[in-house]
Amino acid sequence: MTVLEQHPALMQQASRIVVKVGSSLVTDEGRGLDEAAIGQWSEQLAALVRQGKEVIMVSSGAVAEGMKRLGWSTRPKEIHELQAAAAVGQMGLVQMYESKLRESHIGSAQVLLTHADLADRERYLNARSTLLTLLKLGVVPVINENDTVVNDEIKFGDNDTLGALVANLVDADVLIILTDQKGLYTADPRRDPTATFVHAARAGDPELERMAGGAGSGIGKGGMITKILAAKRAAGSGASTLIAWGREPQVLLRLAQGEGIGTWLLAQTPKAQARKRWMADHLQLRGAVAVDAGAVVKLQDEGKSLLPVGMVAVEGDFARGDVIAIRNPEGQEIARGLANYSSAEARLLCRKPSSEFERLLGYTAEPEMVHRDNLVLSHARA
Repeated sequence: MTVLEQHPALMQQASRIVVKVGSSLVTDEGRGLDEAAIGQWSEQLAALVRQGKEVIMVSSGAVAEGMKRLGWSTRPKEIHELQAAAAVGQMGLVQMYESKLRESHIGSAQVLLTHADLADRERYLNARSTLLTLLKLGVVPVINENDTVVNDEIKFGDNDTLGALVANLVDADVLIILTDQKGLYTADPRRDPTATFVHAARAGDPELERMAGGAGSGIGKGGMITKILAAKRAAGSGASTLIAWGREPQVLLRLAQGEGIGTWLLAQTPKAQARKRWMADHLQLRGAVAVDAGAVVKLQDEGKSLLPVGMVAVEGDFARGDVIAIRNPEGQEIARGLANYSSAEARLLCRKPSSEFERLLGYTAEPEMVHRDNLVLSHARA
């Protein structure tokens, strides 16, 4: 079976899902927050959580809701006006999601991100840890770009890109982009009656960008092209993308049952392999830790995380979130990964159990020096 034939089962098998909804859907084409639609999506998100899936919602709509509340009929171009609209609209947006998810007996959390949060290694790791903790607690994070503080240099540009970056951040299995279109066509069906529907394709295929047109509405910033590029970005971490009509009845639950809805843009590299390759080949080492023989066994034979109790020495000067080497007692690199603590903190934690962290540092970030999800063994890089 080829990768293009596997897509019906992807949602059934997925354990971690990012769902992104666009402004035109959330705000009913700019007329204000669509309470019924947000309620339906929230019910479906809650049902997915009860099925044992971890779900994150990336929602547009803050600027559009702010425009409605401020009485503006066209999207402003000045950055300070966009920030003002976002600040006004964010109040209603998060309140709506919170109330609708609560009606389905599911907790929610608001998370605002900027590109700078994900470009900085330490802030990237902090954001990842927070989101994974929320998912572990059964809470649905509702994420939006922090439009109230961004400027042209740090804007994601559109929430399709934000959805892809969040999928990368949390190692999602699937990114679902709900839009005002049924999916991808070979051409714009509003202009070309010969356009045919694309049920599945390979994410990153250059032909997809040719098919995509411009923005579909005057409310949001995105269009099909941003969704194609978002799928390409998500595929970099092994996540496949599904583009579907957001008003399709019970769309998320039907997808979870394996129904063929929308367009699948499929990642060619398995999730675990993609993340390992990213860590192994594209990041510069900032330092190293030496570990004892017991830690070597835990890492190489049992697939465990690196705990500070197994560390015997620290080399270099690195910060939380930097990539470091892990060396065995003979000085050979056996693994590398993202450090949860700086070199100065790591030196204090060598040979110490996690119960000592707060006394030594004044706080505890994670019990691991390098979590197994952020670690790649050296033989895997060969």
